Amino acid sequence: MTFDLFKATLVDDAPPAEIDPVLRALWLEARGDWDGAHKIIQDSSDRSAAWVHAYLHRKEGDLTNAAYWYSRAGRDVSSFSLDGEWEEVVKTLLADLA
Repeated sequence: MTFDLFKATLVDDAPPAEIDPVLRALWLEARGDWDGAHKIIQDSSDRSAAWVHAYLHRKEGDLTNAAYWYSRAGRDVSSFSLDGEWEEVVKTLLADLA
């Protein structure tokens, strides 16, 4: 799936069935369901999930918790806008899963 296709699905009632749970969390967050996204991501422990977890806490405004998760993801704290980081994470994950 391409980034543009993924983004186009945000008008749908549900995320695409075939997407990875980490991308599903980003889909939910983009639709305003931070809690639903966090529930998906909080029990995952790989680096991709940690990156999404970091983004979610940064979006929430909990920068200390976000910094912890960036560290777990092996990434620096993002200097992008929130929208820019969302796009970066989605594009990276889509490329990794292709």
